[in-house]
Formats: sequence, structure tokens, C-alpha cells
Amino acid sequence: MEQALAELWPILIYFGITLVLLAGVMVLSSVLGPRTRGHSTDLPYESGILSYGNARVRFGNHFFLYAIFFVIFDLETLFLFSWAIAFEQVGLAGFIEAGIFILILLIALLYLWRVGALNVIQAKAKEQTWTGH
Repeated sequence: MEQALAELWPILIYFGITLVLLAGVMVLSSVLGPRTRGHSTDLPYESGILSYGNARVRFGNHFFLYAIFFVIFDLETLFLFSWAIAFEQVGLAGFIEAGIFILILLIALLYLWRVGALNVIQAKAKEQTWTGH
């Protein structure tokens, strides 16, 4: 038990020093920073250009679908990389399981392609027709 506590001291000292430095930077910022706020302080800008128009731009849900598809197929590559590393240990059974895994994901991809979930132009046209814009 004493050895476990002795191993925790460096971590506690590190967090203590981090908190002291954080508090010091915050105090220095408030003491040395400007006292007045200019008119332009609260205006948003991007790349030095002031914004115009409404900030509430509606994005279609097809961008969300692309993000979900990316995460799903990115996780597929993660599983396949880990399988490739352990290829010799898992043998033929692991090869068959990886093949079934890839087949299931290919069937899902073909289904998404068939229903048109991967076609942005059709999704955008449906969205505009549905909302009337």
C-alpha cells in the first residue's frame, strides 16, 4: 500500500504544479490585459473578414449521414488492421470471420447505395421538395 502511495506522489505534484501555473496565467491575464472592450471585440469574423447575413444556416441531414458512414467504415478499417496484425495467431478461422465481417459491411454499403443514401444531389432535391424551398 505504501509503495502504491509512493508511486502516486509524482502525479499529485504534477497536477499541483499544473493548477498553480494555470491560476498564475489566469491572474496575469486579468492584471496585464486591457481594461476596455472595443466595439469590434464581440463581432465574429473569419479570416479577417466580417460576417454578413444570418448566422443560422441550415445544413441538410445528408452531411450527418456522410459522417455516420465515415465512422462506420473507419471502424471497419480499425478492426481489419487489428486482424491483420494477429493474422498468424487467428489462422483460418480468423480469416473466415474477417471475410464474413467484410461481407456484412459490403452488403450494408450496397444497401445504402441502392436506396440512394450516398447520392447528395438526390438527397438535396428531396429535401428541397419536402420543405418547399
